[in-house]
Amino acid sequence: MQVVPTTHPPLARLKESFVNKRSLVSTLRWSCAGAAVFLSGCNMEVLSPKGDVGMQEKSLILIALGLMLLVVIPVIAMTLIFAWRYRASNTKATYAPKWSHSTAIEAVVWTIPCIIIAILATITWRTSHTLDPYKPLDSKVKPITIQVVSLDWKWLFIYPDYGVASVNEIAFPTDVPVHFEITSDSVMNAFFIPQLGSQIYAMAGMETQVNLIANEPGNYAGLSTNYSGEGFSDMHFAAIATSQQGFKDWVNKAKASSTQLNVQAYHALAQPSEKQGVSYYAAVTPGLFNNVIQQYMSDMSMNRIGTPPPAQASAIPSPNDHAKASE
Repeated sequence: MQVVPTTHPPLARLKESFVNKRSLVSTLRWSCAGAAVFLSGCNMEVLSPKGDVGMQEKSLILIALGLMLLVVIPVIAMTLIFAWRYRASNTKATYAPKWSHSTAIEAVVWTIPCIIIAILATITWRTSHTLDPYKPLDSKVKPITIQVVSLDWKWLFIYPDYGVASVNEIAFPTDVPVHFEITSDSVMNAFFIPQLGSQIYAMAGMETQVNLIANEPGNYAGLSTNYSGEGFSDMHFAAIATSQQGFKDWVNKAKASSTQLNVQAYHALAQPSEKQGVSYYAAVTPGLFNNVIQQYMSDMSMNRIGTPPPAQASAIPSPNDHAKASE
């Protein structure tokens, strides 16, 4: 007795193909939705600059991206075209198993990348000098100096010309260059205001510098970009670009604080803490920033700034305990 199949084979294959396509479409749909969710927190601040340095760096990024896409896009296109044209089911495609060389193809695949690399090298050389973070910005206005100390896990900002300091917040006028002097009183960190440009490292016993300017008023996010321990993810600060009057008001607000940043207050501040709020200091011990650097410059400097007498020292943890433990 012959059994007649209930579904015709071609129809079964058609049904299977349809199911596979539906599955593929569903997978792509959910993948796109997932990508949208994961990327929803990306605001691309680097590509939305508000200062001259950031604008030049954005231009550099886009130029480099465009030059590299001159290679990437044709390669991707040719990969798809070749896969389609020389598929197994295409009997009209030329089959040349002994083919191994083409001078024309070799010339194209080597000449174009070499030209692109030469252009990128020239641009990199020029911008490495014009965008040197240590290079002062061209301006007729006197720059404002802000001394930055990276702590666990907070940022201390000292205004030597105004005698005030703040934690996790800075302010400066628009269209006025800001000269940052940066160091660390803990492990290595990195100082970065994405919309103004130029990340720079903060290292104990060393001073790094960066010059930035804001062309538009606003509240810009600053952050640490070098992992430095358990409180790293909350090591943020606000960079407020405002008018001259707004900056004066901010300085007056800091001077109205009842707290002074003397040696004892600094030692208390330097202790590790997470999610530190904004605070202000009406006065700062002269030379505090330089003393933070100098304490690491010699083996003779055994005591940290503000270290209490030996009888009390064991009761107060050092801000560098986690760094020493990792060693």
